Amino acid sequence: MHKDGTVLVAGGGGFIGGHLIKDLLAQGYRNVRSVDVKPLDSWYQVFHEVDNRILNLQYADACEEAVDSVSVVYNLAADMGGMGFIESNKALCMLSVLINTHLLQASVKHQVSKYFYASSACVYAADKQVSPDVIPLKESDAYPAMPEDGYGWEKLFSERMCRHFQEDFDLPVAIARFHNVYGPEGTYDGGREKAPAAICRKVIQAVMDRNHQIEIWGDGRQTRSFTFISDCIEGISLLMQSDHHEPVNLGSSELVTINGLVDIVEEIAGITLKRTYNLSAPKGVNGRNSDNTLIQSLFGWEPSTRLRDGMEKTYNWIREQMLGSIETQPESVPDSA
Repeated sequence: MHKDGTVLVAGGGGFIGGHLIKDLLAQGYRNVRSVDVKPLDSWYQVFHEVDNRILNLQYADACEEAVDSVSVVYNLAADMGGMGFIESNKALCMLSVLINTHLLQASVKHQVSKYFYASSACVYAADKQVSPDVIPLKESDAYPAMPEDGYGWEKLFSERMCRHFQEDFDLPVAIARFHNVYGPEGTYDGGREKAPAAICRKVIQAVMDRNHQIEIWGDGRQTRSFTFISDCIEGISLLMQSDHHEPVNLGSSELVTINGLVDIVEEIAGITLKRTYNLSAPKGVNGRNSDNTLIQSLFGWEPSTRLRDGMEKTYNWIREQMLGSIETQPESVPDSA
């Protein structure tokens, strides 16, 4: 991966995309093209030294423009969010298959040297995630296929498409299955946020409102692992420097219940809240954790940021945003008589 070539980050206006661009610039990449469908003022991070373009990559002509003269493609573009979003927008999530399809076709046409695809732990078979007492998921556990409806099926299908484009068109690919990536500079409200950011927001709001209550989706006993953003970016870099082309788990193996995640955020905030449980809210599978045997064997590495440390950084960033939004609100003006 020559640093003088043009690198495309599809979904560069998103959470992971913004952090990836920041890392590429820090590594010395001189020509980075960032593409996202959102207006520029809605991007999570904007780097003005980058070629920023607003394109809808569900369309083939937009992908042609995005990939033209590019040597490396990072495909992080998708219509997605937390469990509340993906369970209510299955068709929208599946339409992201158009993005990967057209980017792969354009990458073959323009002779791209490496293609990265951001997959998800939602590809894993549901019958292996029915208990909070989980056995960590190995890469092979995606088959026989029974992924998350909608979003998971799209990710699994797109993984296979990447594989066959490598086989049939000699397009080198790298595929990472992300496990619940979180951190600063991400979504924390509006319906697309994931559990770490949502819980931080709820605790901060409880502190600000002084009501000392929090609603938890599900019974709080469901288990997950959460991957801090810096670990995610380091894992992507390692994959792109390797010749490995099969899907690889990119996730922390530090397992926690949702109740335990709330405990951590309460401790950071210095508060104890009364908990209510919304059993009708989307909660996803009962248990999921990452088996990191493969990534350890490939690189002698795995995500290592302690959940407590990552959550404190995330909490502090979200708190700054929430307090800043209050401070910038205009003062109310009384109605004229």
